[in-house]
Amino acid sequence: MSALTEKDRPIVELLLNAGTCPRCILRFCCVGSQGLYRHPHKDLMKDLQEFLKSSEEKEDPGSLDVADPPCKRIRLEQGEEGAGDGNHNGALPQPPSAGDGHTALGSSPGKVCNVCLGILQEFCEADFVQKVCQKVNSADYQFTSFVFSVSLPPQLSVRERAAWLGVKQQMRNLGLPLAKDDIVQLKEAYKWIIHPQLSEELGVPADGKSLFEVSVVFAHPETEEECHFLATACPDCFKPAKNKQSVFTRMAVIKALEKIKEEDFLKHFPCPPSSPKNLCDALEIQCNNGAVFVAGRYNKYSRNLPQTPWIIDGERKLESSVEELISEHLMAEFKADSFNFSSSGREDVDVRTLGNGRPFAIELVNPRRIRFTAHEMKRLQQAINDSSDKIQVRDLQLVTREAIGRMKEGEEEKTKTYSALIWTDKAIQREDIAFLDDIKELKLEQKTPLRVLHRRPLAVRCRLIHTMKSEYIDQHHFRLHLKTQAGTYIKEFVHGDFGRTKPNIGSLLNRTADILELDVESVDVDWPPTLAD
Repeated sequence: MSALTEKDRPIVELLLNAGTCPRCILRFCCVGSQGLYRHPHKDLMKDLQEFLKSSEEKEDPGSLDVADPPCKRIRLEQGEEGAGDGNHNGALPQPPSAGDGHTALGSSPGKVCNVCLGILQEFCEADFVQKVCQKVNSADYQFTSFVFSVSLPPQLSVRERAAWLGVKQQMRNLGLPLAKDDIVQLKEAYKWIIHPQLSEELGVPADGKSLFEVSVVFAHPETEEECHFLATACPDCFKPAKNKQSVFTRMAVIKALEKIKEEDFLKHFPCPPSSPKNLCDALEIQCNNGAVFVAGRYNKYSRNLPQTPWIIDGERKLESSVEELISEHLMAEFKADSFNFSSSGREDVDVRTLGNGRPFAIELVNPRRIRFTAHEMKRLQQAINDSSDKIQVRDLQLVTREAIGRMKEGEEEKTKTYSALIWTDKAIQREDIAFLDDIKELKLEQKTPLRVLHRRPLAVRCRLIHTMKSEYIDQHHFRLHLKTQAGTYIKEFVHGDFGRTKPNIGSLLNRTADILELDVESVDVDWPPTLAD
C-alpha cells in the first residue's frame, strides 16, 4: 500500500491483530488521502495484508505523494507524561512484532471493527447510502446542495483513546519513535467516503454552508456503558442537563478523556479495545432545511382581534389573531414544521392599524419548499387578503435573517403616529383644547401600566410626545392626533393610569379624560422595502 511506509508497519500489525478495520488503520497511520478511504473494504484489507507480507522486501518509505489537501486533525495526546516509562497498570496485549517473522491476519472481513464499531464498514456501503437517499427523497424537500452531519456514540471516543494508547505502548516496546500523535477524525474519514456517494445519488453537491442538512444518528447499545468509569475518575465532567437524557454526552466524555491520567485509563479499559459482537445501529436518518424568512406589512381593521393568540390560563379568549391569519397560508405553501412571528411593536386587541401598516416578519422552520418567484409571492399575498376582512397584507417578500434585524434596530428611536378619540367628564370648548397643538417634545414618565404589569417588569420609562393636533367634535369628545416616540403607552397618556403616567391629558386639561378609540396611523420604520404593485 503506497500510502504506508515501514514506520507504519507496527501500527498496522497491532491493530489488524486486534480487530480494527482497514479504514481505521489508515486513520491511525495518519493517511490523508481521501480517495484511498473510498476503496472497497475487501480491497483495503487485501492491501494491508500484502503490505505486512512484504516485510522482507526493501520498500521506498516515501513511495507516492498524496494529492489531496491535508486533513483536519484531532489531538489525542495531551502531553508526554510517562513517555519514557513502559510499565503501566493496564494489561496490554503483545502481538507479534514486525521483525519476528509472523504476519498479522487477525481481522476478518466480516468482523465488527473494535474502534469505529462498524461505521467505516457497513455504513459506507451502497445499500446504506441508498437507504439515506430514499429517506431524503421521500421527505419531498427542495434543495440545491446538502450538508451531511453525523452523531456518534460517546463510547467511540473511549475506544479511539484505547486504540491509540495500545499503539503508543507497542511503539515504545519496539523502541521506535512515535513521530505522529494525531489521527484522522472518524467523522472526517466517514464524510470523505459518503459525500461522493450521496452527491451522485441525490444529484447535488455536498456543501458545508448548505442550509439543507442530512443527518444520521448512530448508537451502539452493546457498549454504551463503556464510558461510565469516567464518571468516577472525572465526576466534574458529568453534570445533568435539562435537555439531555444522559450525562454521558460526547462532549462530556471527550472532556473527561482530556483530564484522566493515562495510568488510570489503563486500569479500566483494554488497550487496544476488544471487538464487539454487533454493528452500530443507525437510529435516525433526518432531514432539515434551514429557516426561510418572510416579511411584509399588515393592516388590522378589527377592534376585536389580538396580534397573537389570546390565551389565559389555558383558555382561548378569541378565535383568531393577526399572526394566525397570516401564518396559516405561509405554513401551507412553504410546508414548514412551525413558525415564529415578530413585528415592529404591537397593538392592543381593540386598536386598529391603518396607514401603510405595521412591519412584520415570520420565520418558517424546516420548510419543504423554499423557492418562490415574485409572482408566486404576490399570489400568496392575495390569498391572505382574500381570506379575511379583518386584515390586509402588503409588500410580502422573502428576506434574509440578517435583514430582519433592521426591523428591530433603534426601535425606541422610531416614531409612531396615532389617532385617539377622547371623552372628558366636563364640557369643553374648542379653545379649551387648542393649546395642545402648541406643545412640542412633551416629556412623560410612565410607570409600567397596571394592565400589563402581569407580564412586564415594574419600571419608569421616559417617553416623548413629539407633536399633538386636536380636532373638536362636541362638548365631551375630541380627536387627538399624536406623533410619539415608539414604546409610548397612549391609553395611559390619555387617562393617566391612576397617576402612573405624568403628565397626561386629564392633568393637562384639569379634568377626567378617557380614551374611547385608538388607531395606529403609521409606524415609521423603513422596512421591508416597498414593492411595486
